[in-house]
Amino acid sequence: MIQEQRTLKQKFFLVLKGLAMGAANKVPGVSGGVVAFVTGFYEEFIYSLKQINTTALKLLVNGRFKSFYHHINGPFLTLLFTGIILSFFSISKLLDYLIKHFELLVWSLFFGLIIGSIYQINKNFKDWNLRTYTALLLGILIGISVSFLNPAKENDNLWFVFFCGIISVSGMTLPGFSGSFLLILIGNYVLLLVDSVNALSTTLYEVLGGNYNFLNNPQRIRMLKVLIIFTLGSIAGLVSFSHALSYILKRYKSITLSSIIGFIIGSLGVVWPWKKIIFKKNINNEFILDSRGLKIIENYKRYIPEINVETIYATLCIITGVLIVLILESYNKKTTHTDV
Repeated sequence: MIQEQRTLKQKFFLVLKGLAMGAANKVPGVSGGVVAFVTGFYEEFIYSLKQINTTALKLLVNGRFKSFYHHINGPFLTLLFTGIILSFFSISKLLDYLIKHFELLVWSLFFGLIIGSIYQINKNFKDWNLRTYTALLLGILIGISVSFLNPAKENDNLWFVFFCGIISVSGMTLPGFSGSFLLILIGNYVLLLVDSVNALSTTLYEVLGGNYNFLNNPQRIRMLKVLIIFTLGSIAGLVSFSHALSYILKRYKSITLSSIIGFIIGSLGVVWPWKKIIFKKNINNEFILDSRGLKIIENYKRYIPEINVETIYATLCIITGVLIVLILESYNKKTTHTDV
């Protein structure tokens, strides 16, 4: 399954897939794992991460860096994570802007992307029986249940931040589970995917300009510590999830895939475009703010839209999202013999 040699075109598209995966992970309700699934590199992604094991550690300790690099399918992981990392400093910021100013259209596009993903994954899955239908139903129920949970308060305890890192990468390894949405539920989305990333961006900009004043800024140092611990948790989560999923996919592939389809269907409740944010209020009907003065989200109120120009635009975005998935699938079929 691992292919060492890739053309320049394939390498470029793998970086683009990493960009898409990273951007999807940033959006609450959207799973980067769905991107991996639809664009055809999910199993190689899981297998490559599984190769980070005791054998890899021995190679690294013994200074056999080239052997270590190829053992973990380094060429593949390097290109993919280059795209993922770049997305946090580029596409993710663009998405933040678009969600702020064109929220309905963005959610509609992602809703269409997920519908298209469900269609494609289901079309390629043939092993339907009582067990897989049961797994599908359980996956749907779990996905829907998660989408209706209430968010918790922010917690910057470093042990909890490490745990958040483990949770956040679930969306990369398990299609249908949104790591960013889970971070909202446990209260740390803004802290870990907005504040800490912005702190790193600002720090890098200052360091490149020869400014090291951040060393005297306790709040900045705290944010950087939070980001480091969060990153370590994410790495631990990626490796542990990949080992577990590789084992499960090898022995219970059909049940696992039908569950994943169910998770993705259940996630439609999170990405439903027509919803209003319900903010927490106290007994005096005043908004409850967090430590940064931001309103604390309590829940989302979903509704059926009226037929108007805005709804038509949103519907067109949903159709566009479906078409994007169909085009990607068509491209993957044409390049099956050499694609990543």
